[in-house]
Amino acid sequence: MSTADLLYSDTEDALRDSVRRLLADRCPPELVVGAYDRAPADFSGVWKSLAVELGLAGLLVPEDLGGAGAGAREAAVVMEEIGRAVAPVPYLSSAVLATVALLKAGDTRTVGALADGTTTGALTVGLATAPGRFTPTVRREGDALTGTVTSVAGVSEADILIVPALGSGGLELHTVPAGTAGVTVTPVLALDMTRPLSDVAFDGAASTRIDDGNAAAAVREALVVGAALLASEQLGLAQWCFETTLAYVKERTQFGRAVGSFQAIKHRLADLWLEVTSAAAAARYAADTAARGDADAEVAAAVAQAYCSDVAVHAAEECVQLHGGIGMTWEYPAHLYLKRAKSDQLAFGTAYRHRAHLADLIDLPA
Repeated sequence: MSTADLLYSDTEDALRDSVRRLLADRCPPELVVGAYDRAPADFSGVWKSLAVELGLAGLLVPEDLGGAGAGAREAAVVMEEIGRAVAPVPYLSSAVLATVALLKAGDTRTVGALADGTTTGALTVGLATAPGRFTPTVRREGDALTGTVTSVAGVSEADILIVPALGSGGLELHTVPAGTAGVTVTPVLALDMTRPLSDVAFDGAASTRIDDGNAAAAVREALVVGAALLASEQLGLAQWCFETTLAYVKERTQFGRAVGSFQAIKHRLADLWLEVTSAAAAARYAADTAARGDADAEVAAAVAQAYCSDVAVHAAEECVQLHGGIGMTWEYPAHLYLKRAKSDQLAFGTAYRHRAHLADLIDLPA
């Protein structure tokens, strides 16, 4: 059995540089703030650049299916950079959740379209659904789907929906093109507008079944990998908050001294550095086990989410507070990171839910 490797490879470092340059150029904070305007900024060009020009949509897809043949470690690097930029792109919903579900279900045609970036997908499962806690709310009645799924990420950008539905023989996985008659998408007002959520209602919508009796396993795998890689987004977010705050307190002066020289500030930043460093280990281990298909992957994902979600929120809160008055202004991007961190804290289940799931996984009941 291969052992865990938490270090970044040269390939991963090169990938990081490419993604960071693109997001810095195409997705600066002053543009991201536009997601909260009455007429939100259009970030579809940023997503197409990531998906097509850099080929990141197919990182998790094997080469013989049109993908890059990479794995969860490389996808985790992308998620880190998305977290650092609070980028409003559907990478998690399309290149991770939808893609993993399709791969596990064995739908090579649709996953190939997602891999080349020409098509964007969304798995119609509520973003707050924890691994192992999915309950279908859509039913297949004859040849049509009926039901409603709430708070789904990435639907507004999706060209195709991957829908888990309860059929006569159990859970099934169906694809439904966006805009199909009988599908109603209603945007939801969310705290983090950089990752739009929508309610999706199916009223006799025609669909195509794609699974081979393994729909439940496909949904579970997608949620586990999604939770594992979300930890990397939370890590990137926390690192940006820590590094930006550290730089600020070195420059900001009060009473003739740099604010960062005050002992209380030093202690808070030292504690935060320890948390962020520990989060890096948890997130990297979750990504590494997912990449290797290790038996410990679900345990690692639960540990990473239970820890990293709270660290990201703490880092964002410290960023706002230690920046003083400027940290609370609309023009400064700290609020973007706090909103994404709070939203991520609830995605795929709360930290409490992941700790409870972890107890079940290691046979340690309450």
